[in-house]
Amino acid sequence: MRINDPERRIREDADGITAALVAIRRDIHAHPELAFEETRTAGIVAAELARLGIPHVTGIGGTGVIGTIEGGRPGPTLAIRADMDALPIHEETGLEFASRHNGKMHACGHDIHTATLLGVASLLKHLAPMLAGRVKLVFQPAEEVLQGAAAMIADGAAEGIDLALGFHNQPDLPVGRFGFARGACLAASDRFDLSIRGKSGHAAHPYAAVDPIVAASAFVSQVQTVVSREVKPLHPAVVTIGAFNGGTTYNIIPERVHLKGTVRTLHEAARDTAQAAIRRLAEGLQTAMRVECTLDYQRMVPPLVNEDRVMAPVLAAVRAQFGDVVDEGEASMGSEDFSEFAARAPSFHLRIGSGAAGRDDRLHNAFYQPDEACIGNGVQALTRATLELLA
Repeated sequence: MRINDPERRIREDADGITAALVAIRRDIHAHPELAFEETRTAGIVAAELARLGIPHVTGIGGTGVIGTIEGGRPGPTLAIRADMDALPIHEETGLEFASRHNGKMHACGHDIHTATLLGVASLLKHLAPMLAGRVKLVFQPAEEVLQGAAAMIADGAAEGIDLALGFHNQPDLPVGRFGFARGACLAASDRFDLSIRGKSGHAAHPYAAVDPIVAASAFVSQVQTVVSREVKPLHPAVVTIGAFNGGTTYNIIPERVHLKGTVRTLHEAARDTAQAAIRRLAEGLQTAMRVECTLDYQRMVPPLVNEDRVMAPVLAAVRAQFGDVVDEGEASMGSEDFSEFAARAPSFHLRIGSGAAGRDDRLHNAFYQPDEACIGNGVQALTRATLELLA
């Protein structure tokens, strides 16, 4: 069974609930919750799914929620994932629905994502008889720390999934446009902590001490050669030191220095090379600089790879719903733990334009203000994509 005019039906249904979705988004925005603390947000999600008559389970991966919509005919299981957590950023927008909690803000638009998937749930509940298969609505915690997807998967969230869709609001795309990148679209993310212990002493007598600050500085310089001299030039990679902590005052050589860094790669070979090189540089520092090094290197999430067999029908559905509004873009060295789902089932990650006219917003910024029209656009795009994938 197919809808005679799906474009009109989906558009009208989405338009009819957009105001309610914006109200939900603003409520969530005013009450941001950090990773694995999303109890209030999860409660809103569960209440909305219950109101829609959608069976659901809570407490998956901590605070995650999964709703299930059964189609009218047998077929594959499609997961659609939205993230729910906020960031430890103090909001500066001055909006009337701005964060009520100091130091917490939805500066990445996960409030937008949660409201969007609730809208998709509402439309698909009514369209369920037209679907061949089932839809798992995955509301995920803790994306910002790249741990929520793994936690949900450990609780069985990926079991039985045949296809998966992720999405993200994109402020560098004007609202009304959509984007994508072929193949690996987001980077693997790894992180490391390096503790360098020297021998503390008087700053006027460095020969009687072992200076961990000098050793740490040498490491920061050397680690940049991992990208410039060890990784293939056609394999993008980034190594960044984000924290350098050591010392307390002017005239004391400290005992220890602590570094924190991140490694981003799109290819497994580059990922392996970077990890081995950083470990080797830390070991070499001990001999060269007479310090003791303790390295804790953690692989967080793999690259997010878009599969053509999912991407092609989704993009066709978006064009059928909106017209020529899809832009092909480049891969990003940012990371997304939706890649944990993509590593287990063919997947596609859709970029939904959220850039407001006259603004130049960026994610993770204290002044971030996405255009809320992206909610209704996302509802239409993901609903039409579901009809295409589960035809």
